[in-house]
Amino acid sequence: MVSPPPARAPAITKFLKPYILKMHFTNNFVNAQVIHTPSATVTCSASSQEKLLRPSMESTRDVAAAAKIGKLLGERLLFKGVTAVSVSMSRDQKYHGKVKAVIDSLRDAGVKLL
Repeated sequence: MVSPPPARAPAITKFLKPYILKMHFTNNFVNAQVIHTPSATVTCSASSQEKLLRPSMESTRDVAAAAKIGKLLGERLLFKGVTAVSVSMSRDQKYHGKVKAVIDSLRDAGVKLL
């Protein structure tokens, strides 16, 4: 049985940004997901591991793959009605390379960054 996500205190949820973009890069794949902070659930995700995307990509781990993942994630977010997200980068991620490709393609798809 799957347990529901933990409920957060109302005092905390009014200061949280509602949607946060998290990115994860491995040696072989690019993953990005948008998390709805108050409910702690994944709103939308995209990955270069998806079987429908693999034939259209030369490589699943380069900057071009990251740009495709960002574009696909942006289209999925707009389809669900999410128009703005906040970017959460880990300490070792800089706005360069794959991270920049994902964020720029999200912005080009029409998603506003907070």
